[in-house]
Amino acid sequence: MARGGEPRRALAHDGELGAAVARAQEGDEAAFAVAYRLVQPGLLGYLRGLVGNDAEDVASDAWLEIARDLGRFSGDGAGFRGWTATIARHRALDHLRRQRVRPRSSVLEQDVLELPDPSSTHERALESISTEQALRLVRGLPRDQAEAVLLRVVVGLDGPAAARVLGKRPGAVRTAAYRGLKRLADQLGAAGVTDDGPGTLGEST
Repeated sequence: MARGGEPRRALAHDGELGAAVARAQEGDEAAFAVAYRLVQPGLLGYLRGLVGNDAEDVASDAWLEIARDLGRFSGDGAGFRGWTATIARHRALDHLRRQRVRPRSSVLEQDVLELPDPSSTHERALESISTEQALRLVRGLPRDQAEAVLLRVVVGLDGPAAARVLGKRPGAVRTAAYRGLKRLADQLGAAGVTDDGPGTLGEST
């Protein structure tokens, strides 16, 4: 989750991802494997934040659907990441419904336009802790904040793409991400977390 970490690597590989997806749509299985390798770490981190230890199973279900419907996708690498995140979110929500887990209600649905970029000070507060710690903290956030943080920071989506996944306005998602990151930074500050943690939120474990 550090600057230059998972989200930026994902964005840097979007050209390669788009090319791989195009070849995969023509039946190239090796290209589909490349697309999987580029997308899976962020997707799995997002799902861990939603369903915890069941993330691998939900991801498997999502990839079955992704493979089945690949021919219907139209877009570039960044669009593919958003599309796969949408599918994964639907499978995660289905999983939670089957478990009869009530999602937390959203605590913020209005746009707040004059906010600082959420990927600055507060995001750096999570650099020092492990993936497991970070995901545990994120899962303690109100649901809208948790999903906004995961999509923006772990999956690496921009504001409009994250908003499309969540079916919300970009301003509402930006606000939720800012509030979530600020709350996490406050929690880490109160806990006295140091800079010697082993990993980042965006990394796979």
